[in-house]
Amino acid sequence: MTKRSENTQAIDAFIAKKSDFDAMLARLQTLSADHFNRTPEEINWGHAGTMAHHAEMLKRITDSAFQEGEFAV
Repeated sequence: MTKRSENTQAIDAFIAKKSDFDAMLARLQTLSADHFNRTPEEINWGHAGTMAHHAEMLKRITDSAFQEGEFAV
């Protein structure tokens, strides 16, 4: 297999995963815009904890992507 062929395969795999990533981001943005399908009257401490957990997972992703936090170089 030539180096160009390997690079083409890597690009194809990258684009496919980026498409998946973009779709997940779009779904999260839609869900967030709708306050995670909750009304203010419904929200309780469990929802607050779940939101904190989701935010922490996203922080790990952004820290990794931007080389911040524990991923700082």
